[in-house]
Amino acid sequence: MNERTTPMEKRYDKLGPRVVEALKRRHFEAFYCPTGEEAVQKVLSLIPAGDTVAWGGSATLAQLGIIEKVKQSNPVIDRNDAPTREGQQELMRKALLSDTYLMSSNAISEDGQLYNIDGNGNRVAALVFGPKSVIVVAGMNKVTKTIADAEVRARSIAAPLNAQRFQHENPCLATGTCADCLSQTSICASMVRTRICRPAGKIKVVLVGETLGF
Repeated sequence: MNERTTPMEKRYDKLGPRVVEALKRRHFEAFYCPTGEEAVQKVLSLIPAGDTVAWGGSATLAQLGIIEKVKQSNPVIDRNDAPTREGQQELMRKALLSDTYLMSSNAISEDGQLYNIDGNGNRVAALVFGPKSVIVVAGMNKVTKTIADAEVRARSIAAPLNAQRFQHENPCLATGTCADCLSQTSICASMVRTRICRPAGKIKVVLVGETLGF
């Protein structure tokens, strides 16, 4: 591995292990991987052979190429296999009973709490209950000082960026900032703060010492 020398890399490498310990105190399994390549290998090692795997929409998973690798090794539930919106909804429901569910997190506070917002609710539903195991992969750019900062990040950074990605006709698509809208296509329909992992170890957090996703 090349020596990590940039100021951001050094900051991530110092802060990442501290956040991992904070997550462990809250009963998450947690790991720090300096590089995306190491993170991919860690994620794959956490998925038992034969597990049926599903996932929530995630720029981070796409950037790391994790989904493609999982498809080569495990049976999957991929909503994109359905040609209709109704079929996709049915596969999203089935995903809630998958063995392993993959996702990212909109924000993670330094004291080890997850903060997520969702439009459809499928991603936060899987995080809270359903799959036997949930693996959360997040770049260190998503770590915030406090849980209050995590909510701000999720709504003022992640949501407007995802609005641009999905082109939902919400106010943040036009302005680039949250308007606390009541639109039917709002990305911020459900907001979930996960302050502890229950049962212990169900949620596995892989922090990556890179800037990934939104």
